Amino acid sequence: MADFSPRISLISLILLLILVSSGLIGIGASLLLGIAYALIIGNQYQVRTHWASGLILKTSIVMLGLSINLVEVYETAKSSFVITLITIAFALITGTLLGRLFKVEQSLAFLISSGTAICGGSAIAAVAPAIKAQPGHVIVSITVVFLLNAAGLLLFPQIGSWLGLGQTEFGLWAALAIHDTSSVVGAAGSFGDEALAVATTAKLARALWIVPLVLLASTLFHQDSRKFSVPLFIVFFLVASALTSFIDLPKPLVEWIPTLAKTGMVVSLFLIGAGFSQSTLSGVQWSALWQGIFLWILVSLFSLGLIFYL
Repeated sequence: MADFSPRISLISLILLLILVSSGLIGIGASLLLGIAYALIIGNQYQVRTHWASGLILKTSIVMLGLSINLVEVYETAKSSFVITLITIAFALITGTLLGRLFKVEQSLAFLISSGTAICGGSAIAAVAPAIKAQPGHVIVSITVVFLLNAAGLLLFPQIGSWLGLGQTEFGLWAALAIHDTSSVVGAAGSFGDEALAVATTAKLARALWIVPLVLLASTLFHQDSRKFSVPLFIVFFLVASALTSFIDLPKPLVEWIPTLAKTGMVVSLFLIGAGFSQSTLSGVQWSALWQGIFLWILVSLFSLGLIFYL
């Protein structure tokens, strides 16, 4: 990475943000552009861009709720309940077995399995204190999830098109098999608006499983902790959906909301990519990475099979 001054880093960041906000850059390309910026120029504002990426993504998801009827949210969550439960159980059990196969430490293996099972970094952050995970294990597991998120965002739309998946099928598959919400909405947004609506709703419903997961983790690791955190933006998403279901919003607002939400997602993914660094790779344990890769592949295939046959 070149040693550019903070001023050059800031100017480049502003210009690239303008570019990705213009609509000329796709969702997948914005993530790669962020990574390229971080590696070539150097992001000297990591703390601020990390904070902004989370805020913008959550705001965009809440805005998307204004374009989805509450009945649709309920039907999607209801129809995906069984398949969500099955895939979560599959991910946790398979992840544990793969962790033993690759000789990954138990707490690290469980963090990677939890991130794969539910919602990536959010699940890892919630589970870590419940099992009293080492800080190094948290960093490694989040790094593994980050790398696989980037791969999923880029690969899933291509695979979905090759398999001939419909909008609903792909949206559900993305929600089940891609780790973080950011990459789920990114991949689904690249595939189509209907896929985006299905994926967002199914993923947010899946995120609620953080609560029983933390309780399970506390029991398995013999900890007394009962602390857990349900992402507040899920509540706001449901409120927004209820609002648009019972109140007639101005037509211009309704028409512009999906566009603004997708623009926010593009910007958020760029900022997530801007958080990448060479130290991100240097901290990866190969055994944990192999566990994460094989688990992700198996969960992807398993969930795809369930979608076709259930």
